[in-house]
Amino acid sequence: MPHPFRWQPGEGQRHATLKPRPKGGFPDDAQIEALCGSRITVDNSDVAWLWTTCPECNKGAHELAGTPIVPR
Repeated sequence: MPHPFRWQPGEGQRHATLKPRPKGGFPDDAQIEALCGSRITVDNSDVAWLWTTCPECNKGAHELAGTPIVPR
């Protein structure tokens, strides 16, 4: 069963969202709510996927997936 969240870069980080992704993905400059509570502007550039992960979205995604965050 797929997880209820999906990853989406925006605002300089990779964020997770519960918003259903439309067919073809979110358009650039779309505004979506992230798990961290921020409203982000979508960035689909190749470089955006290399950004660091938002720590709060990562925490929320792990909770939703029922998977603990592995300590470094």
